Amino acid sequence: MKEFMMIFRNEKADQPQPSPEQMQAMVKQWQDWIGGIAAQGKFVSTNALGYEGQTINTNGVVSDGPYAEVKEIVGGYIIVKADNLADAVKLSEGCPTLLMGGKVEIRDVMVFN
Repeated sequence: MKEFMMIFRNEKADQPQPSPEQMQAMVKQWQDWIGGIAAQGKFVSTNALGYEGQTINTNGVVSDGPYAEVKEIVGGYIIVKADNLADAVKLSEGCPTLLMGGKVEIRDVMVFN
């Protein structure tokens, strides 16, 4: 089995903060989805990312924000084990990011010896 990283992308929206109940419901969606992957023995690790950051360009220019050239930001990631890319894509089904209008980018993880 190989490792694949699912990168969760979405646009930072100027929407009101969710209520504590809405936040709890979102956390449960994530826990259920990740728990389903873990139950299959395919979970490796995950983290959420905050909104603070800077981007360093090849010319040394540092710009504010974790944004590249688009409005999308990476909100977090999960590393999973799968036999191939198609199986990793299948594991993304039900990802809460997709339910919120975001995207999931899946990349194979290269291991250097």
